Amino acid sequence: MNFTLKRTSLGLRFSLALLTAMLFGALNAHAEPFLPKDDKQVLERLPAKPTDPIQAGLRDLRRALAANPQDLALATTLADHYFRLAVGEGDPRYIGYAQAALAPWWTLAEPPTNVLILRAGLRQYMHDFESAISDLTLALKREPDNLDALSYRAVIYIVMARYDEARHDCREMVKRDGGLIPSSCEPTVDALTGRAAAAYDTLTETLRRSAVASPGQILWVTTRLGEIAQRLGRTREAEAHYRAALAMGITDQYLLTTWAEFLLDLDRPAEVVTLLKDKTRNDVLLLRLALAEKKLGAPATAEHQAAIQSRIDAARLRKDKLHLSDEAIFELVFLKKPQEAVRLAQENWESGQREPSDARILLEAALGARDKAAAKPALEWMTRNRHEDVVLKRLLQQVGALP
Repeated sequence: MNFTLKRTSLGLRFSLALLTAMLFGALNAHAEPFLPKDDKQVLERLPAKPTDPIQAGLRDLRRALAANPQDLALATTLADHYFRLAVGEGDPRYIGYAQAALAPWWTLAEPPTNVLILRAGLRQYMHDFESAISDLTLALKREPDNLDALSYRAVIYIVMARYDEARHDCREMVKRDGGLIPSSCEPTVDALTGRAAAAYDTLTETLRRSAVASPGQILWVTTRLGEIAQRLGRTREAEAHYRAALAMGITDQYLLTTWAEFLLDLDRPAEVVTLLKDKTRNDVLLLRLALAEKKLGAPATAEHQAAIQSRIDAARLRKDKLHLSDEAIFELVFLKKPQEAVRLAQENWESGQREPSDARILLEAALGARDKAAAKPALEWMTRNRHEDVVLKRLLQQVGALP
């Protein structure tokens, strides 16, 4: 397992709906079906071309599962492929497909352990954090040494800012596997709880000493080092880590998003346009591209702003609330509606999404709305956890200066 689940919230942000009636119904069995009033209304964008080799492989799996819908191995294989696509591409439609593949076991109180773990990952993506934790806790009761379950649960605890519980699971992981990712888990928690500099040094040494690690694991740790350096205000080190991660040649939505935001903070929007101009299918990356274009006054800004609005409208029709933080950014920057941005940022925070990026949009929205009280949850989170972040500290000072 790796920790790239972050931006599925890491909203992510990390983002996270359904094309057919079966898939729509799977997530909300009691919802009224949506019927378009206009034949020209666009409900969804197809996630990939029919000739895509990955899609061709998925079609083969779907056909096999349709012929044998109770085949657990086929169902979990297909669901796992869809989950990986959702995490990698930031497309929530794949989550619905994955859930449909698991339909015979989805509502069971005690499905097989591999279904529990997959279901937990899907629920986490949909911000149903407590249900995901329940699934993983049951899986670990059955199999205490299951690293997948431990790593998923640690991720969710980190996203929810339940750092003591995350630290516990990190230590349990190390007892079972001393590899790069388990060894990097607790330093990741340290970096969020007042020990960022020490965590940076530990992660650097852990990566240096790692004898056996996959490229994806190295990418994850290298990106985390960039983030920690950035929060500490060590701009040169952060850029070096991000560039090292990019040089690995692995397409990773989280890395691209984080790097684009880093460049935007340094007022280097032209580099963001170059980076993301061909990534417009991804909602999260399209927003960062539009932010860069807006800074440059580029002609494409209006087109991309309209595309983002269309996708937000479609998400609302699906009752999809997986991009609340990005929607808050859009309301604040493009629509100039800071009060609506505050509402969305607060809803995002209350859903359990409590990462640095979630605190940032809450502070920025509060500042834009000149609403000092709205920033209180972010202030309490930073104070309680002694979180270190030069950008958040500056925003807190600005909010504190409000009347």
